[in-house]
Amino acid sequence: MNNDLYTYTLRQADNAMILCQRLCQWAAKAPELEEDIALTNIGLDMIGQARSLYQYAAELSDKDISEDDLAFMRDERQWRNLLLVEQPSGNFADTIARQYFYDVWHLAFLQELVNCNDEMLAAIATKSVKEAQYHVRHSSNWVKRLGDGTELSHERMQEAVNEMWQFTPEMFESDEVDQRLLAKGHAADLSKVKVIWDTAVTALLEEATLIKPDEAFLMSGGRQGIHTQHLGYILAEMQILPRSMPGCKW
Repeated sequence: MNNDLYTYTLRQADNAMILCQRLCQWAAKAPELEEDIALTNIGLDMIGQARSLYQYAAELSDKDISEDDLAFMRDERQWRNLLLVEQPSGNFADTIARQYFYDVWHLAFLQELVNCNDEMLAAIATKSVKEAQYHVRHSSNWVKRLGDGTELSHERMQEAVNEMWQFTPEMFESDEVDQRLLAKGHAADLSKVKVIWDTAVTALLEEATLIKPDEAFLMSGGRQGIHTQHLGYILAEMQILPRSMPGCKW
C-alpha cells in the first residue's frame, strides 16, 4: 500500500513542481504587469502544493529522504509528471492552452481526492481546491479573450489548442497503481474526472469560437518516467545549485 501511495503522491507532486518551473519562466516577461503577477502567484500556489506532496511522499518512502531530495536529486527517468506540464511555454497562447487543460483536470481531480480515505491526501486536496478554482477562472478567461479576440489572437490560440491537445489523453490513463488505490478508496476516479473535463472544455472552446481538435494520438509515458526532450532542460536549470552544493542550506 505504501509503495503505491508513494508513487501516486509523487506523481501529483511532480506535476505541480514542473508546472511551477514553466510558469516562473514568465516572470518579468508576461504581456502585461497584472498577468506577470498572476502567473507568478499561480506558480507559488503550485510550489506550495508540491512541497506538501513531497513531504508526504518522503514520509511514505522506505528510504531516509527529504522533500529536497525528491525535488532536486532525481534524474529525468525518475520523474513521474504528465507530459503536458513539461511542454515549453512558447508564446502566451501556448502557455494558456497548457494551463487551461491542466487546470480543469486538476480541479476535478482534487474534488474527487477530497473524499478519498487517505487523510493526508484528502487534507492536501481540500487545501488546494480553492487555489485550483482560481486557476481555472484565470486560464478560462484568457482562452475566451484570445480565442474570441483579434484574428491573430484567435489563430494563435487555435494553434496552441491543437498543439497541447495531443498530451491531454494521458491525464485520464489509469494504470495498476491507480486501480489498486481506487479500489481501496485512496485515489481519484479518473473516469469521472474525464467526464467533467470533457464537458467543461467542450463548452469553453465553443464559447471562445475555437474548434475542438479530433481525438489525439496518445502521447504518454510521463507517469512511467518516459518524457519528452524538454524535461531534461528544466531539471538541469532547476537542480544545478543543490547538485553543485549538496547538503547546502539556504
